Amino acid sequence: MAETPLPASLASIRDDFLALDQGERLQLLLEFSQALPELEERYRDHPDLLERVVECQSPVFLFVEVTEGVVRINVTAPREAPTTRGFASILHEGLDGLTVDEVLTVPADYPLELGLTEAVSPLRIRGMMGMLGRIQRQVREKAAA
Repeated sequence: MAETPLPASLASIRDDFLALDQGERLQLLLEFSQALPELEERYRDHPDLLERVVECQSPVFLFVEVTEGVVRINVTAPREAPTTRGFASILHEGLDGLTVDEVLTVPADYPLELGLTEAVSPLRIRGMMGMLGRIQRQVREKAAA
């Protein structure tokens, strides 16, 4: 069976990481952490809409919207947790604006493809996998509604 291609946005992010050595990868992750957009005001006013990502040690919350088959990712992570915030930013940049099918075909182990397993603890990688899994579950639920 042919492997489903990774959406171009995530493939590009992966390729950017893999083109660097370990130290440079951590720097790129830090740059992603600084690029995570602030949560939209309507979600800041309604934290009850956000789902906690319990796989993350840091308090990470997310909410997914699906409108006419297009996915919008809303995620918040604390500035004092740059690794976790960087992972959240990668998923935001890589998934926001994709179609339902594109988001759902992303492999669960995508975080392992970034080449960070030697630089970042397995617990943090598991947190990013948890974020991806929750995003995909919310997409499935909202697309079916």
